[in-house]
Amino acid sequence: MALRKIIKMPNSFLRKKASAVDTIDNDIKHILDDMLETMYNANGIGLAATQIGIDKRLIVMDCGLKTDDDHLEPNPIKMINPEITFLSKNFNEREEGCLSIPGHHAIVKRPDQVIVNYRDENFKQKELKADDLLGVCIQHEIDHLNGILFIDHLSRIKKEMILKKIKKENLNENRS
Repeated sequence: MALRKIIKMPNSFLRKKASAVDTIDNDIKHILDDMLETMYNANGIGLAATQIGIDKRLIVMDCGLKTDDDHLEPNPIKMINPEITFLSKNFNEREEGCLSIPGHHAIVKRPDQVIVNYRDENFKQKELKADDLLGVCIQHEIDHLNGILFIDHLSRIKKEMILKKIKKENLNENRS
């Protein structure tokens, strides 16, 4: 496994709609493993292949799994060609951030429950019903595969404020 570089805004690759995975081979499995390692290293809970510059419909997540004694245990999930087949008509608001937009967070309104179909790394077809943090994470990561960022769900003014801050941060970074 290897750490991959997470690309950041305003990199235009983040706006690319990812291509479907046709065959699951060792390369795809290695990418998924690298993505998990990269996500954990960055203290994230989700990562899409487009965030590391790979044009594939791959996402990884780990929102933890509650045990009987209310502890959180690791629960890594790898999804190939994920597709949301159900979105609840009820919505929740939750603060979101993004490894490709570090240091910026905002409240995003999303459906409170989803069903996603995907293939696992063994090419088995799976279906997962998710709500709470996992449901949000799935929606957020699949958005990445479609070239959508969490800031696209904000009002025009909030989005412009974040983009202006990113531009200023990048200018300051380039001066150093």
